[in-house]
Amino acid sequence: MNPKSSFTLAQEVITAVDEAAREGESRSQVIERLLRQSSSARDRVKIDQRDRKTINEHAGELNEEAVDVLACQVVA
Repeated sequence: MNPKSSFTLAQEVITAVDEAAREGESRSQVIERLLRQSSSARDRVKIDQRDRKTINEHAGELNEEAVDVLACQVVA
């Protein structure tokens, strides 16, 4: 059983939650789904930032390797 929580939300937020609801989904289910999606999106941004940093740190080496590979291609 999930722990219970109580929140006070602005009417426009309640309206947005109701509009985001899927068939048969309670407000609690909608809010939980949206929070999970938001958390997942934040995690994806962190992973993307880490990956970009790694790529940028090795950009020179990767570019040299690409140039070397292109030099080995046979032009027909």
